[in-house]
Amino acid sequence: MIIDSHCHLNILDPDVVGTTEQVIAQAADLGVHKMMCVAIGPDAWDDVLGLCDRHDPVYASIGVHPCSGPEVVVSDEQLRSALAHPKVLAVGEVGLDYFHQKPDEVDLSYQHARFRQHIRIAKEINKPLVIHTRASTPDVLQILQQEGADQVGGIMHCFVEDLATAEAAIALGFYISFSGIVTFKNAKALHEVAKALPLERILVETDAPYLAPVPYRGKTNQPGYTRYVVEQLAELRGESFETVAQATTANFARLFRLEA
Repeated sequence: MIIDSHCHLNILDPDVVGTTEQVIAQAADLGVHKMMCVAIGPDAWDDVLGLCDRHDPVYASIGVHPCSGPEVVVSDEQLRSALAHPKVLAVGEVGLDYFHQKPDEVDLSYQHARFRQHIRIAKEINKPLVIHTRASTPDVLQILQQEGADQVGGIMHCFVEDLATAEAAIALGFYISFSGIVTFKNAKALHEVAKALPLERILVETDAPYLAPVPYRGKTNQPGYTRYVVEQLAELRGESFETVAQATTANFARLFRLEA
């Protein structure tokens, strides 16, 4: 069994990929039997929680994406209420993003405040974090350290950083999640990271509908395509498909205290 540790089922276009039921069935045919649907802001929370209620394989993470503007403000109580749903496993995705807006051009202090808020709530309710970082990794790691995020750990989502960053995150109790990017031929540096990391700290994801892996690069991604990420990791590491599939599933279950 494979688990997609990060997808956005709620924004998949049914005209392109079919109904949610069809997407989940196709995933099962490819060996992907569970998935965590990540809600990136309060406008998406109810939709994602509804998917969890209607579909047994679907779990959720609730948070506010760093690219959400300063006008998106949620109270601690709003977060706690949404996170109380029994199928919510994690807090996020949250973090910092300096790619779309540069900190030397725009005041991004709201991203920092939001990030710290999510870490504080995650610690309070004892749920792991799902971290988004883009062009901001030193600050992300610093805030994780300052706020004691090692108490809950979590996932470095869609990892594309170097080995030193991966090791620093692992030292804070985080798992490294590889997406379809690891199947791209030009991702040579990421291939080396994937080969070097201990298998017990690796997760797999799609980030569907984005970042479809080879052989579907450039098309709409789906949770079932996590299979191709597992295949690539197995090839890179010289391990069997079954070994990587079983280990990444066990890692997810251990992080979120689920039955494997």
